[in-house]
Amino acid sequence: MNITDVRVRKITAEGKMKAIVSITIDDVFVVHDIKVIDGEKGLFIAMPSKKATDGEYRDIAHPINSKTREDLQNLILSRYEQALLEPDTEE
Repeated sequence: MNITDVRVRKITAEGKMKAIVSITIDDVFVVHDIKVIDGEKGLFIAMPSKKATDGEYRDIAHPINSKTREDLQNLILSRYEQALLEPDTEE
């Protein structure tokens, strides 16, 4: 699996959510709404999720193993740090 594109949309409002990210896998599959969160132990990613009938939130797309999750998180956070250095643009 190769991540062929990472798009970071910085969030300028105050709060724990710092960015929304979309990744493209092998130029053929996109996952939207990965969140960059500033938690008590630093930045981490939260995969896209939806609220279940029991009120809990469940990931709707996520890595199967911890190595893949760690690699994905490292890549996304690296791209987020790069995006912080870029000037904000108006859409």
